[in-house]
Amino acid sequence: MLTRRHTLGALAASTLTSTPLAWGQEPYPNRAIRVIVPQPPGGGFDFVARVLADKLALVFKNGVVVENRTGSGTLVGTELAAKSAPDGYTLLMGSVSNLVLNAGLYKNLSYDPLKDFEPIGLAVAYSYTLMGRKDLPFNQLAELVAHARANPGKLTYASAGNGSGQHILAAALWHLAGVQLTHVPYRGAQPAYTDLLGTRVDVFFDLSSTARPHVDAGSVKPLAVSAGARLPIHPNVPTLRETGVAPLELESWFGYFAPAKTPVTELNRLRSELRKVITATDVMERFEKAGGRPLAVVGDDAKAWQKRDLDRWVPLIKAAGIQPE
Repeated sequence: MLTRRHTLGALAASTLTSTPLAWGQEPYPNRAIRVIVPQPPGGGFDFVARVLADKLALVFKNGVVVENRTGSGTLVGTELAAKSAPDGYTLLMGSVSNLVLNAGLYKNLSYDPLKDFEPIGLAVAYSYTLMGRKDLPFNQLAELVAHARANPGKLTYASAGNGSGQHILAAALWHLAGVQLTHVPYRGAQPAYTDLLGTRVDVFFDLSSTARPHVDAGSVKPLAVSAGARLPIHPNVPTLRETGVAPLELESWFGYFAPAKTPVTELNRLRSELRKVITATDVMERFEKAGGRPLAVVGDDAKAWQKRDLDRWVPLIKAAGIQPE
């Protein structure tokens, strides 16, 4: 039978044993946080990831490291993030591309966009602009669609590759409009621009921020934007809905996501700090100058955005028969 002296002695020993461990533990994060970007340096994924990482690194003194993990579009990097330890030290640069559109493109996707990730927050969204070659004999999208209806397969549309956002948005538009255009996939946006500017392809959807200099220079004809409202950078260009051709809209949003089962304490810390970053005036101004629409959609609200787009786009991609290859 334990006496009071034995009990107090045991408690003291336990305290002495555990206290140094408790004192030795630094608060989260106590090492660098890794952000996986599933696209090469220089693109939209990479730009947004680094803007956010640079600001968060001022708060998280152990650093925030951006790691580009490319392959199979966005599949390799996204799968790597999904399978990473859910400890708050690995994040994913998520977008409508890898966390929405891929779910409609691939029959056996190696990750579940909703179940395998927890959103930290969405920082910015970019619209797409549909551009025609400079000498295209149509000034309105409705005119182009009427011509395509009368001449199936005669008009061509470029994309940055099979299964790219540019491909999916255009194919969905033609599907809803009930017309057939011939798809000309390229390896990236730059060669697509080369042929659009050289009038060797008829139309091309690209991110509005990238399209802007060509529109401003008058080297292409802007026909519509994919956002829900007109863009400040293209105030005279109607939305797809405004053209009356199709009730379609798409913005490519970008934000940070963590692997599922990341502890709530770590999630809350990340969400709190990211909210401060994405609402900072200098960050918002930087995104706006790059043609984006700053967002401050955090946690469950970001999850709702993602689910909304999944519900819209997965059935549409399947109905249109869009294939990644």
